[in-house]
Amino acid sequence: MGELYPLRAKRRPKFEGGAGSLRVVDLFAGCGGLTLGIAQAAHRHDVSLDVRLAVDFEAAPTKVFKANFPKANVQQGTVESYFDGDLGSSLTAREVETLSTVGDVELLIGGPPCQGHSNLNNHTRRDDPKNRLYLRMARAAEVLRPCAVIIENVLAVVNDKQQVVSRAIVHLRKLGYDVATSRIDLLKLGVAQTRKRHILLAVREDALPFGFSAADLLQVENHNAAPRDLRWAIGDLLDVRPKSFFDEAAVPNADNQRRMKYLFDNDEHNLPNAQRPECHQGEHNYISMYGRLWWDRPSQTITSGFVTMGRGRFVHPAVPRCLTAHEAARIQGFPDYFKFVDERTKPRYELTRTEVQVIIGNAVPPPLTEALTSRLFDAEVLRAKDDAPRFLEDDYAASAIDLAC
Repeated sequence: MGELYPLRAKRRPKFEGGAGSLRVVDLFAGCGGLTLGIAQAAHRHDVSLDVRLAVDFEAAPTKVFKANFPKANVQQGTVESYFDGDLGSSLTAREVETLSTVGDVELLIGGPPCQGHSNLNNHTRRDDPKNRLYLRMARAAEVLRPCAVIIENVLAVVNDKQQVVSRAIVHLRKLGYDVATSRIDLLKLGVAQTRKRHILLAVREDALPFGFSAADLLQVENHNAAPRDLRWAIGDLLDVRPKSFFDEAAVPNADNQRRMKYLFDNDEHNLPNAQRPECHQGEHNYISMYGRLWWDRPSQTITSGFVTMGRGRFVHPAVPRCLTAHEAARIQGFPDYFKFVDERTKPRYELTRTEVQVIIGNAVPPPLTEALTSRLFDAEVLRAKDDAPRFLEDDYAASAIDLAC
């Protein structure tokens, strides 16, 4: 596995150029974090990225995906509208149309909605109808028959009452895939936060190299590397001059300003109970809430609540404020060339501050798929196709990245 792409890089690599193409479908695509990691791995192997289809239900992340991958076929809509058949059934008319449009693909990726599996969801935990969307990935594999399938989710997905992971594994094996799952620690992939994800990897048996299994190919963690810390990830952003809300911290209310002042005045990182809201002053396990980060440690898991201290340990190590969107994106592993807002225009943005916060908090760190895809390339599960359209080197530079259009 190669080194993590530099987070401070301003110039986007020419992901659309290479000696061949890697054809990808990204479902539940969000802003494109999974695709970015794949693009980075493909670029290292001199292979161009060809996103045949990327689908997400929400408009805001779809706009960010389109802005960063202007050659991709990005669609706002539901995944089940493209893959609407039952597992094991004949292809529907819509699926035939999808297959005709997409054509042959080497890699199918997706991060189905995970809120229903989350331990933070006390209302429909384990039995949320959205959890069944996990099985749409298995159906998409049945329709498209890619060389490899990567499904990303929270660790608690294995506890789903619908047993979506087990059912997906059984079905993929019936389709002729070797399947393995793993709990991957992103700290061991160079991400500066404590975040673990459940990964299902399925490799079509005729694409599996001799002597390899899917379980072998999931061995991507670097157990010898020292964890990245916050200073490495965001230390250079401390004195950045804001051009937009992307580099501006949210203004806390008076109570939280007082709590932040207490942390710094007393050189504390955990807020004592007496300084917390009354509802948090009893016995609790939420030590990180209202907490301050450390320079020499990784961040806690980034969520959309990174702008307020009441949602986790999100107070900056050096100044009494919470993280900016730029800092959160860096901690998530997004390089500076990945654009969440367009700062070239006047400060009138199509995306709101809240939308950008949610997009970043929901994103999957790109180093995850960078490591997995590199492993698949190295094992020759993925091979570049020579029929890819070639793009001029300045193609991307000439395309507009304009979120305010």
